[in-house]
Amino acid sequence: MHTKHYTAPFSLLIIDDDQRFRSSIRVYFEDSGIKVFEAENGVTGLEILHQHHPDIILVDLSMPFMDGFQFIDQLRREAPGQSVIVISGTGNLERAVNAIHKGVWDFVTKPIHSMAALEHLIRRCIERVRLKQENEQYRLHLEKLVELRTAELTSTRQQVVERLCCAAAYRDHGTGMHIMRMSRYARLLALKANMSHDEAELLLLAASMHDIGKIGVPDEILRKQDNLTREEWQVMMSHVEMGVLIIGDDSSALMQMARMVVSTHHERWDGSGYPNGLVGEEIPLVGRIVAIVDVFDALTSARPYKQSWGLDNALAYMQEQAGKCFDPNLIPLLIGILPDMLDIQNQYHD
Repeated sequence: MHTKHYTAPFSLLIIDDDQRFRSSIRVYFEDSGIKVFEAENGVTGLEILHQHHPDIILVDLSMPFMDGFQFIDQLRREAPGQSVIVISGTGNLERAVNAIHKGVWDFVTKPIHSMAALEHLIRRCIERVRLKQENEQYRLHLEKLVELRTAELTSTRQQVVERLCCAAAYRDHGTGMHIMRMSRYARLLALKANMSHDEAELLLLAASMHDIGKIGVPDEILRKQDNLTREEWQVMMSHVEMGVLIIGDDSSALMQMARMVVSTHHERWDGSGYPNGLVGEEIPLVGRIVAIVDVFDALTSARPYKQSWGLDNALAYMQEQAGKCFDPNLIPLLIGILPDMLDIQNQYHD
């Protein structure tokens, strides 16, 4: 007599070369609400396992072609967490214990005199499977919460950095759209230059901070429409040093990259840049990328003191400066992403 009807969709695979024994198990447990699959040996059992993924496996140790031990060894390689109960003939207790050492859940002995006792054992195993499933669902739920929270924090961090940098850019450009455009150009060019997705996402934020030091440059110099005097130009160039001080020496990957961008985006490929006169690949890749996209946006944007050069003139100038101001290997990559850059330009126009 059954003590419980199983409403949950649990399934059992019985692997035994005795067809009458398999049938008796199937009839009894299907009447209890458990889906039962049958296999006459371990080879067929593995095929059913791959196709139907049963919750519990009941396997005889003594079978032709692939016995229970061989099946368990293969199972542990393919599905180490699978719940297994072994069937052992009377007098083979030692073999059953060896199977338990291989990680099976429990064992029963033939002949089975009480289906109720076997059902009790199966029920315990089902509860174990249910607990594992609930734990896995809870783990996945927590992972999803962490993923969502991380995405929220990342989005918030991006918005804070961009808005602060846009506020600083208003003093120089009259609009914060320069920051929105050039930082997104930088991400595109970084991906084109085979930087990883994570590095490119960091550069999106780090590039936003490239001119943060201009907060410390007086308005009469920053917004001057005539040529700067030598002394004024020295003050203007000091924004790099001020930017480095503002970024500080934080250990986070973002701030380390931002510090690198701030300190090197005015270096030039031929060594004529500032503040350190770095040459070629002495300039970090992120600095070379930001130098290019910063100038591209400056040339193709109207400012209070100048008109836009237009796309063709800007590209001609940048190609002319490849190997002088700019990394010559990056200019062709820039041209390759122009359609995407123009989409960004239209989306974040002044």
